[in-house]
Amino acid sequence: MIRSIVLSLALLTPLPALAHNVISSVFPSGKDIEGEVGFSNGDMAVDLLIEVFDEAGTKLGETRTDADGFFLFTPTEPVTHIFRGDLGAGHVAEVLMAANEVAELLGQSIATPAASASGQAATVSADTALSDQSRAELAAMIRNELRPLRQELTAFKNKSNFQSVLGGIGYIFGLFGLGFYIAALRKMDNNT
Repeated sequence: MIRSIVLSLALLTPLPALAHNVISSVFPSGKDIEGEVGFSNGDMAVDLLIEVFDEAGTKLGETRTDADGFFLFTPTEPVTHIFRGDLGAGHVAEVLMAANEVAELLGQSIATPAASASGQAATVSADTALSDQSRAELAAMIRNELRPLRQELTAFKNKSNFQSVLGGIGYIFGLFGLGFYIAALRKMDNNT
């Protein structure tokens, strides 16, 4: 009887999911928006269709991920960009870049609520000492150097940490304690 109770408790106990999380991010890259899509276990989404929408749901364009799970998109409007990719099996990556960040990429200015209240618009200066070609080359070099770091950082965020492991062990001991408590109650009932 005690075995059946312990077995029932063990079967009813929620187990940690053996799945992995979708990771996705976007960041400025010169005049483009670069992003990555993959899974927390390190598998990256290869040749995945990424659709780009604005906040109203209007499709702005699409792009595809490369062999490393990265994609590049060139914005044309200073609006919020929502990047969405369907990885299958219920996994959907969705990440956005705010309109003010897109406006900075385009070298444009948009009015912010605080600036509108005072009658001033936020401005973005496009004057730099670098030519467009030099800036693009520099952005490509930095992007290529930072890719592995970004991937490692995202994977690190999604891994189990020591505190989670200790919590799981405590959970298991708690279940055993509950089983022993129930067994002791039954033994006391049988002795009376």
